[in-house]
Amino acid sequence: MTFWQRQALAHRVRAIPLERVLPLCGAQPDHADRRKWHTPAGVLSVTSAKFMNWNLGVGGGGAIDLVIHLHRLDFKGAVDWLADRFPAALPLQPVMPPPARPLRLPPPAPGRLAHVCDYLVEQRRLPRVLLEPLLAAGTLYADARANAVFLLRDDQSRPVGAELRGTTAASWRGLAPGSQKDLGCFAIPAEPRPSVVLCESAIDAMSCFALHPQHRCLSTAGARPNPRWLQLLLDQGCEIYCGFDADPTGDQIACAMMALHPAIKRLRPSQHDWNDVLRAQAESPSPAITLSAKQPSLPTKTHCLERRSSTPSS
Repeated sequence: MTFWQRQALAHRVRAIPLERVLPLCGAQPDHADRRKWHTPAGVLSVTSAKFMNWNLGVGGGGAIDLVIHLHRLDFKGAVDWLADRFPAALPLQPVMPPPARPLRLPPPAPGRLAHVCDYLVEQRRLPRVLLEPLLAAGTLYADARANAVFLLRDDQSRPVGAELRGTTAASWRGLAPGSQKDLGCFAIPAEPRPSVVLCESAIDAMSCFALHPQHRCLSTAGARPNPRWLQLLLDQGCEIYCGFDADPTGDQIACAMMALHPAIKRLRPSQHDWNDVLRAQAESPSPAITLSAKQPSLPTKTHCLERRSSTPSS
């Protein structure tokens, strides 16, 4: 099933009346109040598509939320549970994604590569050894305007876009035309790992990886609370940290992300962003940063923002 078919299925099963779903969850209607249902999780008050469990002080809206609440399933499991029991909700026709602009990646310009690498190493303080596997895989290259090009890849390693970063005096950042950043991301390293840090840009992801090489660092290509590929990482059981910038936008979007996905924890850079942290360490009297097993691990949960915390902390 494609992403768009699953999205259409979720839309359909979410709209199934709760009164039809509750009996299949082992719930019994209250004889005195037709809006009350007795469930193994407590008494629910049901009003149209919304429900409230007063015993636990939690509620939700729609059939998917109800199944997640009563059966303690994840989003995908709840959708599949409903689809198995309500086959009429399955889409009859394949759902096609909306038309997208064709992806136009800038052609590589090998003659400008040395300049781009010098910029990343000398100005951004990224270890040169970190660039080598990215260059070999074609995930990082230079275009004719001396822009650093960072490929966004999907879960099949296919290019779906690119972040562009200017390396000349006219510094700028953007995306290649037709980039679909909800279909993939820039990742370092390419291989999956159980712990993931989400960063706002490719350079920040590389900087974070230089500081914490035992973790995988991904770029969301801008502060966004819910990229589509994020749910796949959650379904795989990854431990995820939101490492967005230490500024009002980064904090606000991080809080929105954690509200949508409570399993995600906040990892706030000690300076404005991860590249600032990397450059500060590189310019301090301490030994130069290297990619070694002695690098410090990420903070434990007590060092990260909890979902309800109001003041960010490192």
